[in-house]
Amino acid sequence: MRIHRYLSLSWLAVSLPVLAITTPQIIASSLSAECLQYRVVGICYWLLCTPFGCTVRTSVKVKHNIPELVVSSYSAPGDNPWTEMSVTDAAAGGILNGGDTNPRITNSKTKIRYKDTAAIGHPGGETFLRFLSAYGYSCTSPVVPFQPYFLSVTDSAAWRSGVPEMLYPEALTPGLREVGQPGDLWGNVYPRAGALGQTHDYKAAAVMAQRTADIVTRPGQLHVYLPLVAFSRPGYWPPQPVTEGLPDNHRWQMLSPKTEGHCAIFPDRSITDAYADRLDTGGDYAWTLWRPYSCCQRRGQTFLGSTGG
Repeated sequence: MRIHRYLSLSWLAVSLPVLAITTPQIIASSLSAECLQYRVVGICYWLLCTPFGCTVRTSVKVKHNIPELVVSSYSAPGDNPWTEMSVTDAAAGGILNGGDTNPRITNSKTKIRYKDTAAIGHPGGETFLRFLSAYGYSCTSPVVPFQPYFLSVTDSAAWRSGVPEMLYPEALTPGLREVGQPGDLWGNVYPRAGALGQTHDYKAAAVMAQRTADIVTRPGQLHVYLPLVAFSRPGYWPPQPVTEGLPDNHRWQMLSPKTEGHCAIFPDRSITDAYADRLDTGGDYAWTLWRPYSCCQRRGQTFLGSTGG
């Protein structure tokens, strides 16, 4: 019953399109069984020793996704569609700006678009944990709700210039580290900066979100940011850094300009789809980044191994 109640709330929250999104709406959108993908994947083995001897105990190994970040991609500082977080960089609005090349040409084959981005800790917190507890044993994430992990306005030197990443092999090698599919290339991940040659605004925004997640989930990058990195330990397996095109590595849930109850990787539709229903007239977008964790309950002093993924 508890699961059905949460699912009813989630579908109520994602049934209507919105131009901007609030914290309560983001929390409600995280109550999605489809994005959670909770499943039992194996068994963990533990060695428990007492003064009376040692024995092997087992525990169930589970795997599920966790909504870690709200990643926004928008045309100018202060335009973050997450209403309560738009103030995080609004003060830079008079100094910095973004957008794309003008004037707009309907049949143009090239257009340089610029987006600012923000990656902020998902606000789900206790509400999401209560939803997750209905499934049984679950994993944890080190993410801190409302914590800014990346704000492009504070990383303006690298985000606006592309230096030094424009000289990296990933940026200079065609076909390496790209978002898209054959016949529908959205853009390259490197250089991880705010400008991209892309005529489609939604696709440009999605590539910027992908670039942002790529930075945040890796340590030691030449950007101003706070890494969101978890370390494995006995009975706990955090996700690898976000890498484009890998569905078992991460998932995106659209929040704005409309909120959806399912998750996907980019490209999130077929090559023939025009994404017209996802275009925002102001050029502002937001997604929840979900990442997979595996874990099992500790049942002894020594971890012996596990089965399953």
